[in-house]
Amino acid sequence: MPPLSAAGRFAPSPSGDLHVGNLRTAILAWLFARSTGRTFLVRVEDLDRSRTGFAERQLADLAAVGLEWDGNPVLQTARRGLYQDAIVRLADAGLVYECFCTRAEIAEAPSAPHAPAGAYPGTCRNLTASERERRRRDRPAALRLRAGVAEFSITDQLHGAVTGAVDDFVLRRNDGVPAYNLAVVVDDAAQAVDQVVRGDDLLTSAPRQAYLASLLGLPSVDYAHVPLVLNTHHRRLAKRDGAVTLDSLRLAGWDTANVRDAMLRSTGLPAGPLDRALGAFSPEALSTEPWIFDPPETTPGG
Repeated sequence: MPPLSAAGRFAPSPSGDLHVGNLRTAILAWLFARSTGRTFLVRVEDLDRSRTGFAERQLADLAAVGLEWDGNPVLQTARRGLYQDAIVRLADAGLVYECFCTRAEIAEAPSAPHAPAGAYPGTCRNLTASERERRRRDRPAALRLRAGVAEFSITDQLHGAVTGAVDDFVLRRNDGVPAYNLAVVVDDAAQAVDQVVRGDDLLTSAPRQAYLASLLGLPSVDYAHVPLVLNTHHRRLAKRDGAVTLDSLRLAGWDTANVRDAMLRSTGLPAGPLDRALGAFSPEALSTEPWIFDPPETTPGG
């Protein structure tokens, strides 16, 4: 069993309404946490792409499908000091450098041998002090991690051993906003989150984040990257697919119980209140295949 202070979490970005893929992941995160005796937290990741009013709407939708969380949701924008402290610690250890590259320059630069597509090629890694001073006149610098490894391994509850590439990823963007990979690691440690359940589109980010946590001396976490919800063309679900949010599904004739039950059935769990699903939940029985969701146009039958 986990320690008494252990927690799981769901951490949406308030850039729009949650769709059934987001809600399904939230339910799975809740089931993982509650089935292992953990508290369940909600964190609003509003450092980037935040739109007024959507945090409140997302929380209302989570409550509508039956999710309950412990304590008040935490806003990332209230925690900037924690991110800066982490950057200072890394910088004091010689693990941070300024980067002046644009996205176009990174895309056009030749990759290092054996590096995966999109990996940062290290263009600014060894700039001299005079070169950095000259570049600062042209554009503000982002801050990158001076990684000491090319890859790092984690264990995922659904995917097993996963080894992923680690490059000199961004810690703070050139507009001063802390980057996702830094913020999520700092937040999880600060909130005693030791179980991270999220969509498997983020599986490749886990080795980077685990490596960063090790550099900061932070506890490791248990990962479970759950399958996404895809549309009938096997692409990631999006609002353009039609009735995919609670509001749009209600307009199509579904009530909230219909939506909740469809999501539960897609994971092999019985319909009904989440407490009933909790009694039948087994992580080992969870499929790693995506759920193909065909948005309804009329009131569902049965």
